[in-house]
Amino acid sequence: MRIVGLTGGIASGKSTVSNLFKSHDVPIVDADVVAREVLMKGSGGWKKVVAAFGDEILLENGEVNRPRLGQIVFSDPDKRQFLNRLLAPYISRGIFWKVLKLWMKGYKVIVLDVPLLFEAKMDKFTKPIIVVWVDPETQIQRLLARDKSSEEDARNRINAQMSLDVKRGKADIVIDNTGSLDDLNQQFQKVFVEVTRPLTWTEFLRSRQGVFAILASFTSGVVLFMKTFNNHTHIS
Repeated sequence: MRIVGLTGGIASGKSTVSNLFKSHDVPIVDADVVAREVLMKGSGGWKKVVAAFGDEILLENGEVNRPRLGQIVFSDPDKRQFLNRLLAPYISRGIFWKVLKLWMKGYKVIVLDVPLLFEAKMDKFTKPIIVVWVDPETQIQRLLARDKSSEEDARNRINAQMSLDVKRGKADIVIDNTGSLDDLNQQFQKVFVEVTRPLTWTEFLRSRQGVFAILASFTSGVVLFMKTFNNHTHIS
């Protein structure tokens, strides 16, 4: 099984690339979706966060007010790191189960879409790693246009993440998304061919088909050994 790492920065266009993979029938494990699930009212993650940050982060229906929580943690590095530590076990567990389900279904290639891929040390489980990159000015302008937030809030959110230049240096594949959507699509087509190439032998052995092939070979070997042993015993 090939687990492709996909990351970027806020307003870099990572979600657009993720959707392109979906449109080409490549399954996505989205860490943001998992994070929303672990914060659902009554869940273990919800209880931890409410206990730590108080009822002020809740909406009237008891769900977490994510924009409010974001304002609190993006302006305070210590609180942000504390929140990440609280939720990391729940998010990691959720991602693991989603990957396992896809493995059981026999998928050979999946994409792990994680904004904090490097920060969460999940890069060690993915290959290749794709970084969607934009220059800082493009990133800030797109974020302001998308969220209608203040420039201060936008910069706080960008600065809360590892810089895209640093991520680019850690990538196997870089998608430059400073251009048009057509430019992005052209780059994606090349990337798609690269990540869906035939599995290496090691990747095949990690797939469900590879495991079954090993079990079948082992079983055949045992059967052959038993036949040979029984024949030898009979002759003796």
